[in-house]
Amino acid sequence: MRQYSADLTPSWKKPRPVPEVAAEPGLVVEEAGTGFCGAVIRCEAGTVTLEDRFGKHRVFPLEPRGFLLEGRAVTLVRPPSGPARPTRTASGSVAVPGARARVARAGRIYVEGRHDAELVEKVWGDDLRIEGVVVEYLEGVDDLPSIVAEFAPGPDARLGVLVDHLVPGSKEWRIAESVTSEHALVVGHPYIDVWEAVKPASVGIRSWPRVPHGQDWKTGVCRALGWPENTGAAWQHILSRVRSYKDLEPELLGRVEELIDFVTA
Repeated sequence: MRQYSADLTPSWKKPRPVPEVAAEPGLVVEEAGTGFCGAVIRCEAGTVTLEDRFGKHRVFPLEPRGFLLEGRAVTLVRPPSGPARPTRTASGSVAVPGARARVARAGRIYVEGRHDAELVEKVWGDDLRIEGVVVEYLEGVDDLPSIVAEFAPGPDARLGVLVDHLVPGSKEWRIAESVTSEHALVVGHPYIDVWEAVKPASVGIRSWPRVPHGQDWKTGVCRALGWPENTGAAWQHILSRVRSYKDLEPELLGRVEELIDFVTA
């Protein structure tokens, strides 16, 4: 005798299976109930944390059919244990696992000091290696016009320079204005030192202290915050708190991105 299934529901009425997708960091999804769209930044037992493009965080339960991926319903699951490759670099760019460093371009990016160079390397290092851009530090910009002249920038060897405290009327401003080569770009941030370009909250302080005019700024900062007056150790502490571009002020982020675009154009 012919056997019939106990379930007489037509196939077109049966719910379609929903794929399971590992909630890897960087995966962009939309929460089906609220429409909140963001990238996965954390996945714990039973929950996932998303961050939208404005930096807002929301925590959602890992429910079946709870998210949309490219418009299609999915069930997010906790990624398998073990180290996962980052999908984004510290600068926010898409990571390219296994990419080899490009042969260095003739162009360069110059920054004022060692701390500036270390900060740029920490956040943009992966991007710079792929683009073949070398960053060097100058120990000040007082001789910038002669440095640019000696470099002799050209169409195939562009020069970008990042200057601290580049505000109208400052000494740095006048020096930058004296560089006129169309193959050199001098930009800067408004902060007295690159330390200030790190968000205070990332360092664990309310704000960067004001240092009286005439005092060494870094030493004054250490004194005001109650840190040992060892600026090298203080900088290493600050740098250790920088994990990505989110720990830096926009005034620095935009200028570094501008220089990378200019040198690689």
